Amino acid sequence: MERVEKFLKEAGTYYLATVDGDQPRVRPFGTVNNFEGKLYIQTGKVKDVSKQLHNNPKAEICAFKDGAWLRVACTLVEDDRLEAKQSMLDAYPSLQGMYKADDGNTEVFYMKDATATFSSFTSAPEIVTF
Repeated sequence: MERVEKFLKEAGTYYLATVDGDQPRVRPFGTVNNFEGKLYIQTGKVKDVSKQLHNNPKAEICAFKDGAWLRVACTLVEDDRLEAKQSMLDAYPSLQGMYKADDGNTEVFYMKDATATFSSFTSAPEIVTF
């Protein structure tokens, strides 16, 4: 899990895929935070991505850096605790102008049943689960 977190942070931007009915939806994200031994992402409840994850929590993340890429297939589980939200906001101070842990909009999800695949054009894929 630490290797996944490191890759995502070093990539800076990753892409989160969700499902909207029968249509895939992909958008750039940048938050990832290890809280209580789980990897979290953050969004706002007013966004379509939030509605999509509540309807179908299965998601995939993809990031690319230095000729290698990472795909993480997982279920994203909402954690409504203020501590989890605040931990994310502390890790990303730039978000604090738009989000507060208790604003009714900030939402964090942790990755459950995750399968991460590290790939490149020059080596065999490596798979880790967490």
